[in-house]
Amino acid sequence: MPKICFYFQVHQPYRVKRYPIFQVGNDHNYFNTDEDRLSNKKIFHKVANKCYLPTNALFLKLLQRHPEMKISYSLSGVFLEQAEEYYPEVIESFQKLVATGQVELLQETYFHSLSFLYSKKEFHHQVGMHAKKLDALFGYKPKVFRNTELIFSNDLAKEIEEMGYIGILAEGADHILDWRSPNFVYHPKGTKSIKLLLKNYRLSDDIAFRFSSKQWSDYPLTADKFAHWVNQVNGNGHLVNLFMDYETFGEHQWEDTGIFNFLEHLPQAILKHPDNGFLTPSEAIERHESTAELDFPHFVSWADTERDLSAWLSNHIQVDALAKIYSLEKKILETGDEKLIHDWRKLQTSDHFYYMCTKWFSDGDVHKYFNPYESPYEAFINFMNILADVKLRIKDHNKNIKTKVKVKPILLSS
Repeated sequence: MPKICFYFQVHQPYRVKRYPIFQVGNDHNYFNTDEDRLSNKKIFHKVANKCYLPTNALFLKLLQRHPEMKISYSLSGVFLEQAEEYYPEVIESFQKLVATGQVELLQETYFHSLSFLYSKKEFHHQVGMHAKKLDALFGYKPKVFRNTELIFSNDLAKEIEEMGYIGILAEGADHILDWRSPNFVYHPKGTKSIKLLLKNYRLSDDIAFRFSSKQWSDYPLTADKFAHWVNQVNGNGHLVNLFMDYETFGEHQWEDTGIFNFLEHLPQAILKHPDNGFLTPSEAIERHESTAELDFPHFVSWADTERDLSAWLSNHIQVDALAKIYSLEKKILETGDEKLIHDWRKLQTSDHFYYMCTKWFSDGDVHKYFNPYESPYEAFINFMNILADVKLRIKDHNKNIKTKVKVKPILLSS
């Protein structure tokens, strides 16, 4: 019978504030302050109280009640920074979960960025930063990698394998799988040993997106009904990979939808069948051999209905903004200015470019969630104004360096 592999993405960006053109050269603080309507601190406290703290408390209780239960997280570096600054109790609650020994932490880019697409050097640096943060806060060294928004390709898999990871997560996209099931372990084309876990997006999205929809034919979703669906995987898979945003619990699906009640009863319902159970990603990888090779010649993600890069790269303004932020890499790093470099890296967070997306219909509401802008074009203009100030800071830094260079006087002999 199949084992449940739970993985949750935990991420909050540093949202930038309104930054009109006249601020360029006058204001180097780009990120929302406490006074802003959508300040980072206010948003973080809101989500922490609705999702992080109550869900962590519930999972701690469930892990203690069911020693067989396992879960995994990827905690972005910018999420961890904000938790440390705005709400340290959130860090403590995750530390308690990790201390159970039933929780796995996954590696990712510190800034939840698209750096692999633009700069391998920057990508490696951010992965290293993330590893150091997880070690500092949790004493943890991950063995499995997940890229920002499950963006994945053969080339990424090869890179991650060379970095020493045993496994990687990806979307179980239909156009890749074809007739195959996402409920097995695979390996990416061109790799030697790294294994691939694929999201079962149908069952994952039943919880993450359809749970509270009264128009859904399977509404209401109960723990027993979901466990029955899991049991039906018997004979057609070893795993049910349930990958989703952690904000599913309490934020995307509010408490009054019954999502916490569902979650509390789910482990018991799953474990009613004696062959069912739970595995962390690394346990699944170590326990199961690869069933087949899968070819991901182009990038696939878990975003939107297309499962591609179009959430961040579907129009000219997104392409332009991303090209410009990464074009500054060499000049930024040469300054050695830690504050400037850190600001530049926070501006790489994928959310900034997600806000510039012009797609609509079914994906439109998703793109509006926690979006501080009235339109994608406003997001682009605001971002480019900030980049203009970043460029001025680089110039000012270089000017200051030149003025500090002292010319050695020439001594004339008498």
